[in-house]
Amino acid sequence: MRAAVEAACANADVDAGASALAAAPWPEVSREVVALAGRVAQACRRRGWEDPDLVRMARRELGAEHVRLAEALAEVSAEVAEPDRFLEAYGRRERLDRFGTATVVLELLGLYGRLPAITPLAAPTPDRPRPATGGHRMLGRIRALLAKAESTEFPEEAEALSAKAQHLMARHSIDEALLPAAAADGPTARRIGVDRPYEGAKALLLDAVAEANRCQAVWSSAFGFSTVVGYEADLEAVELLYTSLLVQADAAMQRGGSKSKNFRQSFLIAYAGRIRTRLAAATDEEAAATPEVLPVLATREVAVASAAERMFPSTTTHRLKGRDAEGWERGTAAADRAALAPKPKLRP
Repeated sequence: MRAAVEAACANADVDAGASALAAAPWPEVSREVVALAGRVAQACRRRGWEDPDLVRMARRELGAEHVRLAEALAEVSAEVAEPDRFLEAYGRRERLDRFGTATVVLELLGLYGRLPAITPLAAPTPDRPRPATGGHRMLGRIRALLAKAESTEFPEEAEALSAKAQHLMARHSIDEALLPAAAADGPTARRIGVDRPYEGAKALLLDAVAEANRCQAVWSSAFGFSTVVGYEADLEAVELLYTSLLVQADAAMQRGGSKSKNFRQSFLIAYAGRIRTRLAAATDEEAAATPEVLPVLATREVAVASAAERMFPSTTTHRLKGRDAEGWERGTAAADRAALAPKPKLRP
């Protein structure tokens, strides 16, 4: 049975494998699938993939039922209390018969088996005791500002709230850099999803947010994510702000204008350009208010650049063009005047 399952995962004849599995004793199939899924996931980890990446790839390449199976397998891992009943419970939740359940399983594991090796993330810095800095309170204030920015119907208010959030993020980063324990810390990395559609423009927006927070982003266009390299507090700020700005950009696009692909692509490129300028200004203002921290920040920027270079020794560039004048103008207005956007890095 193990050989049959592995063979079905390795070739395109999923229907034949699903038929064979559906006809076999279901508790044994379930137990073998759980064990095989654990081995396949472990092989993916050796190739640089982490569990959230696997779920993201299922969402990108397959269907909602595959995503739910990926999430269930990531949760249970090898510690399934009742592996004999895992598939039965999954099929019941999804309202699938045995053949349908086996098909979803083989399609998901087949996707995992075809994933190539990717650059592994930098190891996280070991936890160290730190003095209380009010960081959690600061992040709470930032989240509150961004939530309000996402909910307002007034673009000017959203921009002002986002700028205030960036000021707080920059202050939080500076405070973290000045901690005594920070000297022993080093850059790490995390992957942030860049979803369809308009991935290039979204990667550009993420690059703008990363740059403003002294991080570097490298877009892996084939896999739907960017790897952001930086210090942990800055990475958290990048993911938080990028997610919020995407919500705000979508709301601004929905308020009027064409729904064409060229319009929305141009809108997001212009939006990302102005966001880059505005966030960089907020970061520079906070740094200028604390000149004693500038040497520390410069050292951290060098460390981030070195870490990114080690992880991605060769990158390519990708040029984005706005093709819709109205989209460009509305994107500019949504972010208060656009600047031409630099080019995001890509893995070759």
